[in-house]
Amino acid sequence: MEWKIAFIGFGTVGQGFAEILLEKKELLRERFDIKYRVVAISDMLKGSIYDKNGLDLKKILDMVKAGRKLDEYPGGIKGLDALATIKETDSNLIVEVTYTDVKTGEPALTHVKTALNEGKHVISTNKGPPVKAIEELKKLADEKNVFYSFEGVVLAGTPVFNLLEYCLAGNKIKEVKGIVNGTTNYILTRMEEGMSYSDALKKAQDLGYAEADPTGDVEGWDALGKIVILSNTIFNANLKLEDVPREGITNITLDDIKSAKDEGKRWKLIASARIREDNTVEAKVGPEKLSLDDPLAGVNNAVNALTFVTDELGSVTIVGPGAGRRETGFALLIDFINLNRIFG
Repeated sequence: MEWKIAFIGFGTVGQGFAEILLEKKELLRERFDIKYRVVAISDMLKGSIYDKNGLDLKKILDMVKAGRKLDEYPGGIKGLDALATIKETDSNLIVEVTYTDVKTGEPALTHVKTALNEGKHVISTNKGPPVKAIEELKKLADEKNVFYSFEGVVLAGTPVFNLLEYCLAGNKIKEVKGIVNGTTNYILTRMEEGMSYSDALKKAQDLGYAEADPTGDVEGWDALGKIVILSNTIFNANLKLEDVPREGITNITLDDIKSAKDEGKRWKLIASARIREDNTVEAKVGPEKLSLDDPLAGVNNAVNALTFVTDELGSVTIVGPGAGRRETGFALLIDFINLNRIFG
């Protein structure tokens, strides 16, 4: 099968995936027998372009990096919005990488539903749809016999769902807990070195870890969306954002940091979910003082980590990048390879 790819959104992550596709085209063909062409791209800021014969991805990347619009691409059909690109092109794989809104799931939720209803496969790094409607989307994908995967929504390219599905298969997962937001982990690391919260936040913003409005990170909203996805995927919990207590790091002071250090502990923003004795699920996000012998306590800077507490292996911790252009693009590559294994 030849995969005909349409990008919905073409920001940092979409471009990162496009770069990987270009660079690894021969490897994908030789090792995985993957053949593809990118036929459409639709971005609310950059415009849209569709050519059923395939787009020159290198030319498009060069244009976008130079600040030019997709409308300037020679040839092809211009002006299709996201939904028209999904419905009216002959694509069979939708890469949904628009901006994330975990509170409403939109516009990505509508994009994913539309694609699945059209019988098209979807890979995505957007947290919104799985936060709001993971069970509905999985059921719809099954009914339409199509693939919907979102490996990158928790730790970017560091494996989470594939780790659970393959390497930890056969284990009962009792608890999952971890550092799932690199911005707050970076800030806490700098504060432990003596930097004030405001200075550490400014440094994170200068480095591109934190947005101009850092609320989603420092108030725990990003971590909240991720633990809801993990809870609902691992434990079938059917939790909503409002069901989970959330606290960020804005109330942690340098005195708190020093006090924890004196106790042989370290503050981390921890997202966790566990099965209670009555088989209900308890999830939460908030700062915790961890003993230095906890593997999560040794994870510093913008690095992320997750610990899975299992019945057969005990605690298994995976550490790696949780964000980044290529790192998140790599998660889409893994989803693409898995799609090809099943439907190729």
